[in-house]
Formats: sequence, C-alpha cells, structure tokens
Amino acid sequence: MEQKKTAIVAGATGLVGRALVERLVQNSSYARVVALVRKPGAFAPQRTLVELPVDYERLEEAPLSWDAETDVFCALGTTIKTAKTQAAFRRVDSEYPLALARLARSNGAARFLIVSSMGASSASRFFYTRVKGETEQGLRQQEWPGLYIFRPSLLLGRREEYRSGERFATAVMGALHGLLVGPLRKYRGIAAADVARAMVYAAQAGPLGTHIYESDRIQRLAEAARGAKA
Repeated sequence: MEQKKTAIVAGATGLVGRALVERLVQNSSYARVVALVRKPGAFAPQRTLVELPVDYERLEEAPLSWDAETDVFCALGTTIKTAKTQAAFRRVDSEYPLALARLARSNGAARFLIVSSMGASSASRFFYTRVKGETEQGLRQQEWPGLYIFRPSLLLGRREEYRSGERFATAVMGALHGLLVGPLRKYRGIAAADVARAMVYAAQAGPLGTHIYESDRIQRLAEAARGAKA
C-alpha cells in the first residue's frame, strides 16, 4: 500500500510526545513524521522523521504542509512551576495548541488529537483543569471532522525533568492501584507509552466526530492497539 499520511507532533520532546514519535515512525501508515522542536538533535535519525524547529509565537511562518491526510498530535504542556506565571502556563497549554489547530484546520487537516487532563472543564474552580477545559472548548468550536481528546490520569514514565510531586503521586497511585476498580478505574495512573499507543490507534481506527477518552478508555484503546498488531 502506498504511504500517504503525514503526522505532525507538537510537544514532541515531552513524556507523551517522545512516545508518540517513537510509535509513529514505526507505523507504516505514515510516510512522514514531523516533530516540532525548539532545536534539532532531539531524536536519533529515522527514515521517516523530520525535526522542525518552530517558534509557536510565529507558527504561521513554519514551513509546514497540511492536507486531509495530515494527522496532528498535540502533547504540549507545562507546569506552573516551570512556567512561573499563570499567563505563561496558559500560553503553552492553551494558546499554542489552539493556534496550531486553527492553522492545521484552515489548511485542510482533518484529524486533531490532543492530550488534555482528567477533570478538564471550563467551569472548574482549579486553574489547571479550567485552562484545559477552555482549550477543549476552543477546539470544539473549530468544527474538526475528527477531534480526539485524551484525558489521562497521572502519567507514568521517566521524564527528563524532575517533578517531585509526580514521584510522590506515582508511589501513592501504585499503592492504590488494586483498589481503583469499576467507576474508579479511570483514576488509575497510565503509562505515557500507552497514551501514545492509544492516540495513534485512534488516528487510524477511530470514527470521525468528537471523542473524549478518560484514562480507562485510553487503556482499552491501547490494549486494542496491541491486539490489532498481534
């Protein structure tokens, strides 16, 4: 089968972003995987991989190609501690993803897949989940043919940056894992690699429309992806 699809990955050097790039370059459906990075050299050379340095403040100047066969994966995200201010956090977690989506949609891309957060709601009392909810709301208003929103619980995996709070939460989540069953299953921590696996699978097999996946559904998608490959 002729390879036609292009994948564009924003937040490519983060925990989920790296896992996405790793999966996408191994997927024969994609002839080209474009990793948006601050500077080149973040990844080992791969036949289908292109590292593209971008400035999200001038995203429209980036030499990107879009069409209906382009799948856009957005794993952009930071923390208040790293961003320093709420305004800087909002810029990375909301303004940049929405700008990327607008650009892609206006140029014909049909699928947009984003890592959001459990509890995301524009009405949330908490700044973090409120910003995530506002981002989701903004994406819905863009009327994507295929919009896939992933709301993982605690992401598990080895980050390049140290986050003591996440280390503590991971230990607690591990102790509680067996107790989180039934409707509580969505609160279980989930491996970043499984989130990436689920996103790539949804891009291939997911129906058009707007779809929201909580952690338990993300895990089931990841398992379906494993089964499809077996």
